Amino acid sequence: MKVAKFGGSSLASAQQVQKVVNIIQDDSDRRFVVVSAPGKRSKDDIKVTDLLIAFHDAIVQKKEYEELLQTIFQRYEEIGSFFQVDANILAQIRQHLRALAENADPSTPYFYDRVLASGEDNNARLIAGVLKSQGISARYVSPADLGMIVSEEPKNAQILPEAYPNLHRWHDAEDILVIPGFFGITKTGEVCTFSRGGSDITGAIVAAGVKADLYENFTDVDGIFVANPGYVHNPVLIKELTYREMRELAYSGFGVFHEEALMPSFKAHIPVVIKNTNNPSSPGTIITNEHSTNEQPVVGIASDEGFSMIYISKYLMNREVGFTLRVLKIFQEFNLNYEHMPSGIDDISIIIRARQLNPELEEELLRRIAYEIDPDELRITHDLSMVVVVGEGMKHRVGITADSTAALARKQINLEMINQGSSEVSIMFGIHKEQEKLAIRTLYYTFFD
Repeated sequence: MKVAKFGGSSLASAQQVQKVVNIIQDDSDRRFVVVSAPGKRSKDDIKVTDLLIAFHDAIVQKKEYEELLQTIFQRYEEIGSFFQVDANILAQIRQHLRALAENADPSTPYFYDRVLASGEDNNARLIAGVLKSQGISARYVSPADLGMIVSEEPKNAQILPEAYPNLHRWHDAEDILVIPGFFGITKTGEVCTFSRGGSDITGAIVAAGVKADLYENFTDVDGIFVANPGYVHNPVLIKELTYREMRELAYSGFGVFHEEALMPSFKAHIPVVIKNTNNPSSPGTIITNEHSTNEQPVVGIASDEGFSMIYISKYLMNREVGFTLRVLKIFQEFNLNYEHMPSGIDDISIIIRARQLNPELEEELLRRIAYEIDPDELRITHDLSMVVVVGEGMKHRVGITADSTAALARKQINLEMINQGSSEVSIMFGIHKEQEKLAIRTLYYTFFD
């Protein structure tokens, strides 16, 4: 039994939806279908989710929203009309959108979630209607009916343990069930969304709950490539990844798969395959607990920008009990998360997401560290990118770090930071943003030429 999740690009137009219909028809094992809101039909188009954000803002600010409402509805109407779905379904979608505006309650923190979740919810109703129009026994099921209970955290819901047995009760459903992604229901009945891109999370949760044999995540690429195709011409397609490797790559900028969606599948030992709606015959990239072979020590090279580094140096730092704790308490008081923290005998570097800072906060933070820590040297570096080399096989192959640093040195790429965890799954390099593309290219050709 398979759970198939289709992303926004796979459901952006009637032509794309026809491909989805064909994929579902081609394999009777695809019993659960999780859908995103319709995505972009072309490069210059606007996703339905982004239209809904504008719709929400117009309602809250008491501005004219009728044109936006019609634009959103037309996205569903174009698909529904093409497949001649039951007119009642389109009427329900229009009524739902209007009810969001007319019965708006911006005072509740869940209102934003209600508006955004309507993109997936209405699309699930529509896709179920499309499948029925094509003679497929399918029906829409809401997260409330499924029992997908989540925590009361607007925009950042977490699945609760009791949801999984609720989902398993649907294991033997006779119809194909079409389920909206991106949100669940709190115990008090409120709509609460996962973090942005959370339809991947829904798919993984459903797969774990119904104990599927495989979770298929359909998108608009043939799978996961070793490096960003925008940086490297025609990069190698990764055939197989472990969950740990995928977690590292997703965190470091690989946008194909939502990083939080890995945990439910990982815990349930369910393999995940990334496939292309536009090329379903391609085998894609499979993500499992362990590699079937250990031929390639490096499986992927990723990067992400937007980091800042705070460097603190103090002689005999290692003899001061609680030194790091004192530094981190300052970060806690400023409500700042840190991403990495490599250290030496007398120095420590704290890597944070630059978006957390503003000039005033930065100045106050440095002043506080200078006063309480009294360092010999304190500086902050902006516009850093993190480049990561990933592969569980690296622990069995000597010289990967040496090869990486030598390759970067040949291109005169200065390293602000090197960090390798004890698991030896990844090696991370902090470099200046303008050298990011060059670093990815030279590392790729070092390991995959």
